[in-house]
Amino acid sequence: MSGTRLRVLSMFVKWAQDDPMRIFWLAGLAGTGKTSIAVTLCRMLQNDPKVLFGGAFFCSRTANVTEQTDARCIIPTLVASLAVKSPGFASALKAELNTDSHAALKPISEQIITLLQQPLTTLSRLASPIVFVVDALDECSNDNDVKKLLQAISTLDCASMVKFILTSRPETHISTSPILSSDRNSVMRLHTIDPDEVTEDIRLYITDAFMKAPLAKPWYSEAEIKMLSVLSDGLFIFASTVIAYVLKVQSVKGRETRLRTALLAVQESRVAMGPLDAMYDFVLTRASDTAAIEPMELEVTLKALACILAARVPLSTGALADLLGLELDELLDSLQRLHALVHVPEEADQPSLRTLHASFGDYLLARNHISVSLGNETLARGCLNLMGRRLHFNISKIQSSYEPNSEVKPSSITLSLEYACMQWIYHIADMTIPTMLDADMGKMLRPRFLFWLEVMSLLDRVWRAAAMLQFASSTVSSASNLA
Repeated sequence: MSGTRLRVLSMFVKWAQDDPMRIFWLAGLAGTGKTSIAVTLCRMLQNDPKVLFGGAFFCSRTANVTEQTDARCIIPTLVASLAVKSPGFASALKAELNTDSHAALKPISEQIITLLQQPLTTLSRLASPIVFVVDALDECSNDNDVKKLLQAISTLDCASMVKFILTSRPETHISTSPILSSDRNSVMRLHTIDPDEVTEDIRLYITDAFMKAPLAKPWYSEAEIKMLSVLSDGLFIFASTVIAYVLKVQSVKGRETRLRTALLAVQESRVAMGPLDAMYDFVLTRASDTAAIEPMELEVTLKALACILAARVPLSTGALADLLGLELDELLDSLQRLHALVHVPEEADQPSLRTLHASFGDYLLARNHISVSLGNETLARGCLNLMGRRLHFNISKIQSSYEPNSEVKPSSITLSLEYACMQWIYHIADMTIPTMLDADMGKMLRPRFLFWLEVMSLLDRVWRAAAMLQFASSTVSSASNLA
């Protein structure tokens, strides 16, 4: 752990133990290491006998999980975590839920009273402060809900000492909220720390990463590490991207070449763009080098990236390959060129394919390298094609209609087919011209409508079928004739 980061963490722990302030906001620009601090802080608080670590919520756009971008899910999640750790709180919470079982679905201002304030009020003051961590608030999809959350925790009134450690970029809707208008709250801005200190932290971070990946011969110099730390310009995500790019190869010559090529390319381009964009530009340019890959391979890479950004829930590599109509190895070859920027799970059925940092998606869209429309159209066609190929009568191979769904585990319903059946209409609706798939949708669904309903039933989501068709009828011109 680098010097400045260690001091920041130590300060947070001391604040959690002793300081009477309610909220501590850690603000920082994209890529400055807020999430890494939050993760380490959670580990430290978990093992700290002087505090009760209530729980954490990590907001994330790259995870492609709707709940992780919904501020309305934060209080219920934290409360559930606290209930596991405090039997007394769990009993008090249960009593509240017996009175109001729908409390978690109510507005945030009511959630925090019913789910947190009221249960804590019924308890005597706890010996230790309760500390919650909420990371990356700026990645929530609804700014107004974030404002309501900050208002609610700023006005929380209960006997027990409840503290919130928040991290986010210094977005206007956060910095102008009640978070800064009370003497019970405090703020630290990572981007205002002495640049020389941050550069030294990054140098230590790079050195540690390189030393943990040794080869038979030295392949880097102290001067190169220093240059990389300076070029990072305070962005840990920049340094980690270069590290991932360089360490992917296992030969001395390969690493030497990659490190020097990256340093030279970024030096030449960072004058015209920020350091993080320069790094992204370098990696993407190398991945799309027409002298090294075929046009068809480049098309697959861009479509895969667009789909990862547009996916409504996390996909596995196997599922995405299925939806794109590719062999798994073909997809993996295309993603291999982006390993420094895209997390590719080791197992083909592990649904955690995503970009490593939300800023990469922002970069791709802002510079028109790809469009969300491309991802939605590709996934919409993929869903329809896959359902057309896979849906058939009695897909569960059930022996009797009296056999309950809970006892049926059809291997034929793969993650890709589940995704297709659940998400097809939403991708069509998000296309620039949704009606262009009228014919394809009718061709797929008319003869297979009951087969689709069977899958929805097996997934225990048949209740969503009517709503999906109603949504379709308001989006696509021929949807009313589908069934």
